[in-house]
This record gives sequence, C-alpha cells and structure tokens, in this order.
Amino acid sequence: MKLLAVLLAASLLSTTAHGAQAPQQDKPPQTCLFQPLSSEDSKFCRGDLEVVYPELGDVGCTYIPQCHQYRRQISRAWGAPRVRYPRAEQDKKYLLVLVDPDAPSRANPRNRFWRHWLLSDIPGADLRSGDIKGQVLTAYGRPSPPPRSGYHRYQLLLYQQPAQEAIALSPREQGSRGAWPMESFVERFQLGSPVASTQFLTKHYED
Repeated sequence: MKLLAVLLAASLLSTTAHGAQAPQQDKPPQTCLFQPLSSEDSKFCRGDLEVVYPELGDVGCTYIPQCHQYRRQISRAWGAPRVRYPRAEQDKKYLLVLVDPDAPSRANPRNRFWRHWLLSDIPGADLRSGDIKGQVLTAYGRPSPPPRSGYHRYQLLLYQQPAQEAIALSPREQGSRGAWPMESFVERFQLGSPVASTQFLTKHYED
C-alpha cells in the first residue's frame, strides 16, 4: 500500500509539473500606430481628398509612422500615390499640386514651396476612380526631408481648372523646383481656392 501511495504521489507531481509549463508563445506582431495630425495642422485637410500609398492606405491628415520602414519606403521606393476625389465633376478638369512648405525645415522655410508634383488637365472621371492621368508639368518627386530637419508637411491641393485655360510653368519655374511662388502661379491662371486639400507629415527615415 505504501508503494502504491508513493507511485500515485509521484504521478500527481509529474502531471502538475508538466501542466505548469506554458506553451511557447510567438511574439506579438509590432503594432503600427497612425497618429492623426495636431488640431492646427488638421485644419488644412478639407474636402475628402484621398492620397493612397502602398501598404499605408489613405495617409491624409496623418504622420507617416516609422514602423515597417514606411518613412524609408515613401522616400526611397514608392512612386506617385493614387489620388481620389469622390466629389469631382466628371465633365470638369482639375489641377493637382504637391508641395513642401517646410524646405529645408519648418523653422527656416527659405525654399518654400518645394514643388514635388504638378498635374494639369486631370479629368474629373479619373479623380472619382483614383486612377489619375493628366498633363505632367512637374514629374512626381518623392518626399525626402533632409536629415535632422524635423517633420515636413507634404501638402496636396486640388483646383478646378478654368475651361479652355492652358496651364504651363514659366521657363524660370521649370528651372527649379525650390522656392516656387505658388500663390503667383494660382493667381496667374485664376485657379481660385482649392476645392479640396490634405497633407501628411514625415521626416528623414533615419531620424
């Protein structure tokens, strides 16, 4: 009887010890948080303009997160985003601008507005689908903030183009993307106020 009791106790101890070992858990995937812009910067976002990059989706009114090398991807790998404006009128044409008002830094923007992209004659139907085509006045340039220059705002503005208006950059404007007098350009072609605008913020991917 004593031997049976000893064997039973050993069996119970063995079962308890094995049961106490938790199975190996895989590490949870890194959570990637998309932080919305401050209330002041978010005022720029008007009119439901969507700006879609691979893996990120619509980046309008957000900071580009550092996780998954997203800041590096947007600066070094990805091409132009898909831009969608559901309210576009199909029989109208539009002009799209992408500028950095913080070149070379927000504290010292002596080269504002740095022109990253300029498209004219975009059919409204294209904007509704997000597959935009138009006259390329400035080829897409990736957002590439200099090291240690802090966050830069990348602003997209959409204008309805006046009928029969031929939009073109002057020879001087074509010679440089930096320090572009955007307000003079808008006034010259009577573009008025943008029908929609949005922005995202990012900084150098190694900062």
